[in-house]
Amino acid sequence: MISGGGTGGHIFPAIAIANAVRERESAAQFLFVGAEGKMEMEKVPAAGFRIEGLPIRGFQRGSVMKNLGLPWRVVRSMFKARQLVRMFKPNVAVGVGGYASGPLLAAAQRMHVPTLIQEQNSFPGKTNIYLSKRVDRICVAYAGMDRFFPKEKVLLTGNPVRHEVVRLTGKRPRGLEHFELSDGRPILFITGGSLGARGVNKGIEAALPMFKEAGIQMIWQTGTPFFEQAREAVAKLDYSDCKVHEFVTKMDYAYAVADLVVARAGAISVSELCLVQKPAVLIPLPTAAEDHQTHNARALTDRGAAVLVRDDRAVEELGNTVLDLITDPAALDRLRNAIAGMGTTNAAEAIAAEVIRLAHSNLAPTQHNA
Repeated sequence: MISGGGTGGHIFPAIAIANAVRERESAAQFLFVGAEGKMEMEKVPAAGFRIEGLPIRGFQRGSVMKNLGLPWRVVRSMFKARQLVRMFKPNVAVGVGGYASGPLLAAAQRMHVPTLIQEQNSFPGKTNIYLSKRVDRICVAYAGMDRFFPKEKVLLTGNPVRHEVVRLTGKRPRGLEHFELSDGRPILFITGGSLGARGVNKGIEAALPMFKEAGIQMIWQTGTPFFEQAREAVAKLDYSDCKVHEFVTKMDYAYAVADLVVARAGAISVSELCLVQKPAVLIPLPTAAEDHQTHNARALTDRGAAVLVRDDRAVEELGNTVLDLITDPAALDRLRNAIAGMGTTNAAEAIAAEVIRLAHSNLAPTQHNA
């Protein structure tokens, strides 16, 4: 069983782990567990895996009324999680983060199923810290995570990423054609993740006139909420070199052509940037749990491998920061050289090996009882 989701940053690594397990154990059976109404309920079946949903959801900041039913949702989710474990009888349960991970792994642990968590961030959430007390293995993406977890359980694997996204060899010409861009002029790629990023988008919108004047070509992934506003802003300026996309499906092409990337500091985005070795300006999501995106960004910026702009300063600072970097080849080279070697390859395979090891230790499961 694999639990978690909520964003592409949780879903795609989970699918990568499942595919890596399947490559080694072709007869393996999988059941994903997500949160009802979240994007995993569509993305996981599209990848060829079965998924069940829990009624769990997160705490809604700034609204007491919206949280009144939260305790009941937690109780219902725990009950359904136990039912799913009892029905599926897994040899191992894996949590990748997201609302569903807590109830599912807690239920599996109480029913004596071996468990593994994959902590993607440099600063873990409270749920994973709680689960780590009884989990069998903790796969992490950053060194020094024994500050938070039992040292004997920690294994440094890196974050699983989609291989096709980070394999860029020979793709630049196809990327230029795909996005209708030309060679020889700077190309900026802006990505706010699968759900978009308002702070990033507002900063880019404010900087559009200076980017057009500087002759910068752009691939702007806005996410759904900001898409129409971005299109209108670009049309108003007649900025034909700015290509606005609600969602970029060919991330490998975008990375292949980009001279500079502007992104949130989600764990998977950071891992991809390390592997493709692209200079980046990172704008951490300020509302992320435990401010983990700032910690992720600092893991790069402290080594001179990226530049950080605060979300609340994006409108004022992002444009000039981008312009200073993208017009300075030496600065881009420094970032590129600093980020080289920070990526971890074959993370999905390393995690899959641990999943299989735990599963083999439980190949003849007893009837799981609560």
